[in-house]
Amino acid sequence: MLATQVSVASRFYFAFRKLPDRFVASEPPSRKINATPLSMGRKAAKIAKKKNAEDAKRTKIYGKFGKLIVAAVKEGGGADPVMNQQLAKVMSQAKEMNVPKELIDRNIKRASDGKQADFVELTYEAYGHGGVGIVIEVLTDNVNRAAAETRTVVNKGGGKMAEPGSVLFNFERKGVITLHCGGDEEEKVLEVAMEAGAEDIFAAQSSHEGFVVVTAVSNFNACRRALVDAGFTIFPDETSLKMVPLVEVDVEAGTANTNQDLIDKLLELDDVDAVYTQ
Repeated sequence: MLATQVSVASRFYFAFRKLPDRFVASEPPSRKINATPLSMGRKAAKIAKKKNAEDAKRTKIYGKFGKLIVAAVKEGGGADPVMNQQLAKVMSQAKEMNVPKELIDRNIKRASDGKQADFVELTYEAYGHGGVGIVIEVLTDNVNRAAAETRTVVNKGGGKMAEPGSVLFNFERKGVITLHCGGDEEEKVLEVAMEAGAEDIFAAQSSHEGFVVVTAVSNFNACRRALVDAGFTIFPDETSLKMVPLVEVDVEAGTANTNQDLIDKLLELDDVDAVYTQ
């Protein structure tokens, strides 16, 4: 949905679509539920699993910015952000992603070490189960290690490495902004995002209540800032420039779970920064 093509019909749709169940006036009477130790244990396990996943995602973000800072210092001309615009830009992005200052300082110092190798950006392509295309983004100071470890994980996970370009053409880089808000704020989200240049908006499919806003790369920062200024809470872990599939591949639940296991294994590699699938 382009910013310049928001029709009256689309606004009518967003304003009058079926309301979520929580807005239905006639609800059945509530029942008292006795939580057994087993059910409480399962709930605790789910909470722990969710926290572990969020911690892993946060660690991956910290690692990525650590490498970006090192690269910016070595390529941009020193450790002073006043003189090094590339470093200043990365530091500003790191601050928006809540990267700790001590981590930033540590990696600036690390970049000053003459033994630290340069980081190289790489993109690998693969096929998962069910013909699902996979794009793997890597930032590494050892190309041979990154290539070997990525190939090993893909092969062991039942996937297959693909020729360059055979998968990537099915993806397009977009800005993806995930924000927290209630369903009653949908019209406001639509208005603010579209005025800031958003291309599409849809309900978040994660555990967070809110919406996902998709933008062109050039409008990403402006749209994110407009949503923040409007009072919306942005989830930094789920907001960045991403490779978005142009065509999605439908697979059975078991196949999807197997592919997710492969993705998780790839993300465990230090050199891998992001993995995208169809």
